[in-house]
Amino acid sequence: MQGTAGQKIAIPTSRVAVFRILGHNPGPMTGPGTNSYLIDGQKRCLIDPGPADEAQLQCFVQALQGQNLDYILVTHTHRDHSPGAAALKRATGAQLVGMLPPAEASGQDQGFNPDLALAGGDSLDCGDYRIDLLHTPGHVSNHLCYLLREEKLLFTGDHVLQGTTPVILPPDGDMKDYLDSLQTLQSLDLAMLAPGHGEVMGQPQQEIAALIAHRLRREAKIVAALQDLGATAMDDLLLAVYDDVAEHLLPWARKTLLAHLLKLERDGRALRQQQDRQEIWQLHGN
Repeated sequence: MQGTAGQKIAIPTSRVAVFRILGHNPGPMTGPGTNSYLIDGQKRCLIDPGPADEAQLQCFVQALQGQNLDYILVTHTHRDHSPGAAALKRATGAQLVGMLPPAEASGQDQGFNPDLALAGGDSLDCGDYRIDLLHTPGHVSNHLCYLLREEKLLFTGDHVLQGTTPVILPPDGDMKDYLDSLQTLQSLDLAMLAPGHGEVMGQPQQEIAALIAHRLRREAKIVAALQDLGATAMDDLLLAVYDDVAEHLLPWARKTLLAHLLKLERDGRALRQQQDRQEIWQLHGN
């Protein structure tokens, strides 16, 4: 059940209490809104406080019911995930955990500054539970997933979404990194995925495998289009490859198309050149 904005909804867990709190920011790219997650054990963590929003801040304070908040965990510094951390820290004294925003990338919360120098491979000891940090670049370079070890529950941010696929945002985002990160998740023993947008998902390995298969099918469609069209401008290639996507989403699809093409270029399978101020792509050897 998605619930309404600000509502505190329990996730079915066996050892550690976990709640989802939906943000007040629905939209074309955020779906119902950003999911925040409260882990309530000996220490309390809140994952992804979302955009700066006074109503949402009060929802977090109400959800804590007067108890301390120890850590604010941020999956990545897009503006729908991290800016709310600053006010929540001021209100609770919690320590910020996450990776610094990439300086040159657009759409980032450049004010985010973590208190703890933790990164992928580190763990956070919260008394009766542990959080493992997994560096999962791809959507953006500073993306982390957080694994609640005792519940085998993975908080995926925008790396794995429910009901849709994340946009890969070059030059900071990288398609090869994204696929490699998904393959890393396939090695984990997982019970549930808690995404940054959408519903909590069971059958995590099937979801991850489906994402990999989707990206590889899209790559194959790009190769087939380049075989049919020959040297092709980006906008023409976009219409051929993303003919199954709504028109209002095509600007975002164009970013992921570029990520695919850059991967094909690095793989030695595609070439690009500039013609009349347009970027032209073709298969290597054609």
